[in-house]
Parts: sequence; C-alpha cells; structure tokens
Amino acid sequence: MKRSTSVRIESWASIVPFRISDHVWEDFPCVVYEIEQDGIVGRGEALGVYYHDETPESMAQQLESIETEILAGADEQQLLDLLPAGGARFAADSALWDLRAQICGESAWQLAGVAEDPVETVFTIGLEDTPEQMAAKATAAADTILFKVKLDNDRPVERIAAIRNARPDSRLVVDVNQGWLFSELQEFAPQLHDLGVLMIEQPLPRGYDQELVNYKSPAPLCADESCLHLGDLDEIAPRYQMINIKLDKCGGLTHGLILARDARKRGLDLMVGCMGGTSLSMAPSHVIAQLCDFVDIDGPLLIKKDREGGLIYDRGQVSLPEKPFWGV
Repeated sequence: MKRSTSVRIESWASIVPFRISDHVWEDFPCVVYEIEQDGIVGRGEALGVYYHDETPESMAQQLESIETEILAGADEQQLLDLLPAGGARFAADSALWDLRAQICGESAWQLAGVAEDPVETVFTIGLEDTPEQMAAKATAAADTILFKVKLDNDRPVERIAAIRNARPDSRLVVDVNQGWLFSELQEFAPQLHDLGVLMIEQPLPRGYDQELVNYKSPAPLCADESCLHLGDLDEIAPRYQMINIKLDKCGGLTHGLILARDARKRGLDLMVGCMGGTSLSMAPSHVIAQLCDFVDIDGPLLIKKDREGGLIYDRGQVSLPEKPFWGV
C-alpha cells in the first residue's frame, strides 16, 4: 500500500447573499482533502464550523498535521483519535470512506448498512428585510413543498404567516440559530404551531437552554448548535425532542452514524443538516439521511454551480447520480 495526500482550498459563490440570525454568506469557502492509494483517489470536502472560528486555512493545517498517520494507513476509526470533532476530521473521514468504498467495490451506503434511496430535502429560505420578500422566495420555489425558514426575533410570526399565505400547500420548519430568549420562545412557539410549523430548530443559545428541561413546546424542538457530537447527548436529551446531525460539527460520517444510533436509543428524532457546500459535502450526509426524519442537504441549491456529476436535485428529491461520484 502506498498513499499520498493533497489539501486545497476552494470557494463556491452563492446565488444571492445567504443570511441567518448572526451571519451572512456571499460565498461558501471549503477545504478539499484527497487521499490517493495505489491509483485510487478518495475525496472529502468540509466548510467547518463558522461559530467555532474554523476556516479553510485552519482546517488545512489540521489535515497537514496528520499526514504521517494517514500515509501510514490510518483508517476512519483511528481518525477519531487523531483529530477532534470539526470540519478537518469531516474532510478526512469522507476521503477515507470514499477510498474504502472504491477499494471494496461497495458503496458507502452499503458499508454503512443503509439504503441508497432518494430523500426529500428542505429548501432553505434565508432571512430577508421583510416578510414579503421571504414569501416571494417561497413563491418562486414553485416545485418545492418543504421549506426551512431562517428566523430571528424580528417579526418571526409575521414572516411565517406571509409564507403560509403565499404557499398554503407548503410544509414548514424554522431555524432560529440561537436567536431567541426563552420568553420569546414561549410567546412565538404557540403562534408558529398554529401556522403549521412542524419543528423549531435551536431557538435558544447553546449553554443557555436549561429552561427547556421542563418546557412543553407545542412544536418539537431540535438541537443544532447545542448538540455538536456524542458528548452533548446527555445534556440535551431532556431539553430537545430532535437533534440536527451535521458532519462538519461532529467530524464525519463515522461519528455521525454513532451519534444517530445513540440518539435513537434515547427516543430522539433525527435531522441531518449541512453548513452549505457542494455535492461532495452532501453525499456523506445523504448516507446519514437514510436514518433521519428531516433532511437539510440543499447546499448545492444555494450556489451558482455545483460540482460536475454531483447529486441529482429534482423537486425536493435528492438522489444519487448514475455515474460514480463519491462513495461508490
């Protein structure tokens, strides 16, 4: 066995600026990691965790720090001890899964013991200045039924009401990205539930959600920033009814599968999310998606151009391409 590695930084321009409660993206910069073994190349992509100050440059440095171990043959399980949870480990883990799938002649989905079925992804509506602008985005996405709507504490009920009026056929979940106080959650949640909101994601800041322990939300609450990896489950399980598994957060498919199955044992529902990116980031998340109740892997729909030969997006359904891309 002879290996080599490469690390490069890329940036993928967004169609329009994408805004959430505490951040705006004009583009989606990422790190791409490749492991070549005996003429076979495994690839992985990661955007990292912006609120942990991860950047493509910092992730590239982490990946370079484990070159000796990777060249010596380290696998996905050993990688768990080489790097902490985060984007760099996600990129390396994805490359190792891709490499193993090609060597074994089985898909990553088969190796993970899950189906290769199409999944329904949300289409994300970012924050805009007015409720009417957000309703217009929902109207423009005429072939989409399931929306995830970004909210803060500026007229959240009015925003959802505008979208509901524009698209009465839609199914809605909302993501607050830590943007509310507990008192605001108590005020807004019943009204959002009455408007048909199916789930509220991360309403309160991480570390400030203790009041959720005894709170009975009219709509299920999903932990995103409050559940980064397996080590957070004990604390968040009494507070939330669902977790959002993002492979950039937990550090890859290997850890993500462990996290998903442990969360199910605790009675938690599952969502898989993303930090944005191309189909190279979404493909490992499509594996996890087979186990989930909600899927948010619409990253390629937010950028001007996806990678050649990537996942197929058609009216909310995400399926695998006919030709090999990742994990096949």
